[in-house]
Amino acid sequence: MVDAVPFFFALGAVASLARSGLRLPAAVFETLSIYLLLAIGLKGGVEIARSESATLWVDALLAIGLGAIIPLLVFPLFRLSFSRPDAASLSAHYGSVSIVTFAVGAAVLAGRGVEVEGHLALLAALMEAPALIVATLIARWGVKSADGSSTAGALVHEVFANKSVVLLGGGILIGWVAGPQGLEPLSPLFVDLFKGALCLFLLEMGLIAADRLPDLKKAGLFLVGSALALPPVLALAGWGVAQLMGLGVGGTVLMMTLAGSASYIAAPTAMRIAVPEANPALGVAAALAVTFPFNLLLGIPLYLWWAQTMAGA
Repeated sequence: MVDAVPFFFALGAVASLARSGLRLPAAVFETLSIYLLLAIGLKGGVEIARSESATLWVDALLAIGLGAIIPLLVFPLFRLSFSRPDAASLSAHYGSVSIVTFAVGAAVLAGRGVEVEGHLALLAALMEAPALIVATLIARWGVKSADGSSTAGALVHEVFANKSVVLLGGGILIGWVAGPQGLEPLSPLFVDLFKGALCLFLLEMGLIAADRLPDLKKAGLFLVGSALALPPVLALAGWGVAQLMGLGVGGTVLMMTLAGSASYIAAPTAMRIAVPEANPALGVAAALAVTFPFNLLLGIPLYLWWAQTMAGA
């Protein structure tokens, strides 16, 4: 069965390239993003409440470690072609995660009847911040700052109090405390409508991604090639961590998806504060116009095939 979800992204991209004038109202797009983050968090919190996993916090530490290590791995690659600030900023984008890519992966798995461990949403939330902190340290290593304290304070606030962390973390907490029975009345809103809302969100993301293509042309082939090559390579690191966690096929696919994704929401905002001298167009263009569609159209099916093959499923 062909999953229709990724095609909405493609439709948006085609509509933008055709200059159709199609665009979701800003308020609708903002509402959809809030809804999706809350829905993902609530579902994850409910699953955590259902489970009695003794390894939850071990898995959490492994996820945080993976998020912190990825910037260290990709920084030397980006440094080959970019300045230290730009390379550090790009490392932050590829070390942090895309919650929307995670949501698409979860929707694809649900459509195919593949079960997923409930605490993956918690791991996704935990993986956003470490890369941003590590990338900032890379950019600032040996560089004196006249107002380091104020910059550090703003960065900490942006990393831990940004919209995605608050909504995802808050949703997890609510779902965890309320449990399955407490959230049952909300299922028609946060469960039944989820996939439809995700499709509308991806339609707008396709429009935005196509708008970023001129930035990619300016950046050159090195960035495009890196943005295509990194997802499957980093996904293998995610697969390795998933094996340490003892995840099933579904959880492994989502861990690979998180590791192979790139942030285009939290990372650009945090890097604008922490590394203002970096070119913000590079990370957003690579993450949104190359890596995001790659994962939607090719990456997630590839990760599923790999996880099933390695598991002998």
